[in-house]
Amino acid sequence: MSHLFSPITIGHCTVKNRAWVSAMCQYSAKDGVVGDWHRVHLGVFATGGAGLIMAEATAVEPAGRISLSCPGLWNDEQVAAWRPVVDFAHEYGATIGIQLAHAGRKGSTLAPWADRAHASLEDGGWQTVAPSAIAFAGYPEPRALEVDEIERLVEDFADGASRARAAGFDLVEIHAAHGYLLHQFLSPLSNHRDDRYGGSFENRTRFLLEVVEAVRARLDGAPLFVRVSATDWTDGGWDLDQTIALARLLRAAGVDLVDVSSGGNVAGAHIPVGPGYQVPFAEAVRREADIVTSAVGLITEPAQAEAIIAEGRADAVMLARAYLRNPRWALNAAESLGEVIEWPVQLDRARTVRHG
Repeated sequence: MSHLFSPITIGHCTVKNRAWVSAMCQYSAKDGVVGDWHRVHLGVFATGGAGLIMAEATAVEPAGRISLSCPGLWNDEQVAAWRPVVDFAHEYGATIGIQLAHAGRKGSTLAPWADRAHASLEDGGWQTVAPSAIAFAGYPEPRALEVDEIERLVEDFADGASRARAAGFDLVEIHAAHGYLLHQFLSPLSNHRDDRYGGSFENRTRFLLEVVEAVRARLDGAPLFVRVSATDWTDGGWDLDQTIALARLLRAAGVDLVDVSSGGNVAGAHIPVGPGYQVPFAEAVRREADIVTSAVGLITEPAQAEAIIAEGRADAVMLARAYLRNPRWALNAAESLGEVIEWPVQLDRARTVRHG
């Protein structure tokens, strides 16, 4: 069996292969409630052979959304809307997780295809919050969070995890990357606080670790992932050494996997984008922190994905744009690698590689 299509057990959950769907914002929810678009968008990955499907950044409170059209998990209506998505994924043998998030200073936007970027109060937008009153380039200035608000947000993440489990999700990922709120606390470029949540590495990681502890307590043993940005790609910012130190703390706190990405907290950072450009970060975290990792970043070809796993650079790969272009990427990848995997019976006639 190929390495890419070998199963992996994480905590109490066994995922049938390591060709995973990364969380991808769709800006297609109404009042935080998902609908037909998400049922089709995520469902086709399940029929396409993906081992794990990660549902997109889902806000733990209304002001945690990236845009007015992003999903949420702060009420029972949202839980009910996610259930058929989860049930369909399970019907076709996929594991499905959800990424719990808070956008912080990068919130209160319109969908990216709108005629302007930011939502006004009249549109239904809101005053954004952050560790410090420092704007992301081109965005309105946020308000610095008070300590009691941080404590409330910890509970919001925990409540979101409980709702995720009620909706049937197999696992939860905490989004601490791409310049959203938890990443904003980690980076000294966006966190200028002088209280227990700012300054030292210990203080800047405190909020995330409190969220991890609170979420872990709500999962009844289900796997817990954390997505991180390994570097801000900017001098004086969050970097790989701090990421490795954080990953060790996350492992000790009960995190099962670190999903390693990069960037997003500093506009205009010089990022040397190319095939697999973020894989070395996942490899370093896996090696130095002794924790399971997934790799992302322009992973597109089956042989490329297979090599990443076979060489021990990561334990799984997360694909995004490749799955948008071809939601049945995993089925085609298996055939490219000469692997025979289970197909939905409705699609079986399209096989080109069969038993025997």
